Formats: sequence, structure tokens, C-alpha cells
Amino acid sequence: METQEEGAFVLAIEAQGKKDPRKAASRPYYVSYLHNRYGGLPVLLLVVCQDPSTAEWAARPLTIGLRQWQTLSLRPLVAGPHNMPVIKNVAEARKDLALATLAAITHADSPDVGAILKTLSAALRDAPENITDPIVELTAQGLGSRPAAQQWRNLVAVDTSFYKSAMSEEIRDEGRAEGRAEGLLLLLGVRGIALTDADRAKIASCADPQLLHAWLQRAATASSAEEVFRIS
Repeated sequence: METQEEGAFVLAIEAQGKKDPRKAASRPYYVSYLHNRYGGLPVLLLVVCQDPSTAEWAARPLTIGLRQWQTLSLRPLVAGPHNMPVIKNVAEARKDLALATLAAITHADSPDVGAILKTLSAALRDAPENITDPIVELTAQGLGSRPAAQQWRNLVAVDTSFYKSAMSEEIRDEGRAEGRAEGLLLLLGVRGIALTDADRAKIASCADPQLLHAWLQRAATASSAEEVFRIS
């Protein structure tokens, strides 16, 4: 990355979900490695937190050395719900998509997260693919397993035509699989092929589009469910 004030520098981003002294102790090695790896460029360590108490803990400087002489002092830049804005205005989000993304991730547990994510999704509609793709993925990863992660998936799924990221492709595949499963059940019902509850559950739970396509082809001529599900 590069700024007019500082010039080129290395930005290292780390997620901190809880207080973990062992993880914090590894930061000096990580920063030193990046500093050497990229020819002595300055390194900025950004720690992203979603819990205020964890953010406060993560912001404490880590010092190595003797009490009377500190050999190394590491001070990460911490982003959390305590210092990130709540962005619910689309025009404001468009002005700084990186900040809007970081704000959405850090406010994952906020009661306003639904509106925050909806704003970010709307702001991405006018952005080029090389920007939307990493933001869609970064937001999904940053939200982790929180309920807000499913809200984000739902927003992306509303109109995935302008998203080309891996997650949106996954959502499209899920939609195709669901449609094929419904079509297979309808075809088997029209042809009068008896299905057990286990057969129906097997079809409904199948998320493999290729396997569902094979079952659909067999269902056109099969005389029993066993023929449809045969292992070829």
C-alpha cells in the first residue's frame, strides 16, 4: 500500500476474536519477517476486533527487553466497535469502501448490523469487479460464524448478477441445486415412481449439481427409484 504522507508500506491485517497472549507474542516475529521480506518497507499491523474489551487489550503495546532498556516495542493499530463509525448512508459508504467494509466487520454484533450490511451491499453496486470481489469475500470471512454472516449471504444472494466472487458463485450453485432437486421430485411424481421418505430426503439434501443432473437424466426413463440412484 502507499499513502502520500508515508509512501509505500506493508499493511498486515490480523483478526483478534478473543484475548490470546500467545497470539500477541508472535506479532513481533510476524512484523519483523514482513519488514525483511519486503526490503525494509515500514509495516503497519492492523488488528481487527469485534469486542470492545478485546480491542482494548489488543491495543496495549508489547515490549521486549529489560525493564531499564526496551529492545523492541510493538504498537498495533486496533479497529473495533469503539472507534469504527456506524455507516448506514450509501453515499458515505461509497466514498470509502475500505472503511465501510472494516466498519461492517467490527460492528458484526451491533443491533444495526443489518442496516450496515445493506448499506455496504448497495454501495458495491457501482464499484468495479476488482473491488467488489475481495470486499464480498473479506466481509464474509470477517463476519465468521456470527448470525450477521448469514445476513450478508442473503444480501449477496438477492442480486448476485453483479458479484463474481467465490461466495456469490457458491450461492448461485446452491440455487441451481435447489431448483434441480425440486424438478427431480416433480418429474418422479408425474411419472408415478414411488419414493420413500429416505429417497425424498436424499434428493432434498443433495448439494451436488452434477449428481442431481445425472439423477434427472435417469428419471426420464427409469422405472424405479433404485434405477435413478444407481451407482454407475
